[in-house]
Amino acid sequence: MPAARTNVAVVGYGYWGSKHVRVLSSLADVSVTVVDGNEDRLAEAAHHYPAARLAGSLDAVVEDVDAVVVATPPAAHTLVALVALEAGKPTLVEKPLATSVAEAELLVETAESRGVPLMVGHTFEYNAAVRTLRDIVRSGSLGRVLYIDTARLSLGRYQRDVNVIWDLAPHDISIVSYLLDEMPSSTSVWAQCNIGDRHADVAYLRLQFPRSDAHAFVHVSWLNPDKVRRVTVVGERKMVVYDDMSDNERIRIYDIGVDPAEVDDPSSAHAMPVTYRSGDITSPFIPFDEPLRVQDQHFVDCVRSGATPATTGRRGLDIVRVLSATDRARLDGGVVPVDDGPVAITEPAPATVIVEQRSPVLS
Repeated sequence: MPAARTNVAVVGYGYWGSKHVRVLSSLADVSVTVVDGNEDRLAEAAHHYPAARLAGSLDAVVEDVDAVVVATPPAAHTLVALVALEAGKPTLVEKPLATSVAEAELLVETAESRGVPLMVGHTFEYNAAVRTLRDIVRSGSLGRVLYIDTARLSLGRYQRDVNVIWDLAPHDISIVSYLLDEMPSSTSVWAQCNIGDRHADVAYLRLQFPRSDAHAFVHVSWLNPDKVRRVTVVGERKMVVYDDMSDNERIRIYDIGVDPAEVDDPSSAHAMPVTYRSGDITSPFIPFDEPLRVQDQHFVDCVRSGATPATTGRRGLDIVRVLSATDRARLDGGVVPVDDGPVAITEPAPATVIVEQRSPVLS
């Protein structure tokens, strides 16, 4: 007897939505419904995926699908996801889960009260290189982690409804907290708006992880000539660089470091009392499997089995709390705790193109 097909609605056929449609259409026993209020985008989807069902609103098809992927602009995530969750449909929301702590909490509470799986698209947690990096960190071979430095830079894509931190930093906050198995307790931020006057397009974050006694420094930019996707982990004994732009050797382990030393020669008292170590550079072989495919297959598997996703709604809520703290840090100009304090104020995106007109989610 043939397996029953799983029908997944992808809401929003933009940059990420089109990628989800491509991946889901390639999975076994999965049918795709593309939801978008833009007729040109629906026509494009029909051209590339003639087997896909098309709809102008989620309300029109939500009862007929098994699960929903929300790939709209971030400010519309809450409104669209609520339609899916209230209909009892397992839901995958692209990062960030929502644009405020209050809305993220609402989504988590709605999902939990109805017993509906809620998953967040923290794609790098499904990346084989990041999982290998996590294994290296947890093996203790690096020694105590002193700090982690990340860079996520490119020319664009400028977003209408969120700044560069909310757009790019969710990936790095997710990666660093995944590596350390700990959420940051506080943050400080420097950010600047260079093009126009709407959103910061370059930012530097400092995150403190008290249990690990480590710090992370996150650099994100929409205004950089080169595309950079890099994570550097500096340990007491060794260091590791993960370069997502590398075709091979995406992880390089450096057996190098600096140790404190006694100064025996009085004439060298002015020098820094350290010694330098240098050794081999190694790069483990990591078979490539597209992270988005791994993530979306995991989502479909959870839909079919009822299992809890690896990146739950609460995981997404934790990331939104950090993002909200960065907004407060920008205003305060100092170090602020990560908690459920005042939420970010964002301009709502028009969501009526993808769901029928509904009352506002939050006042």
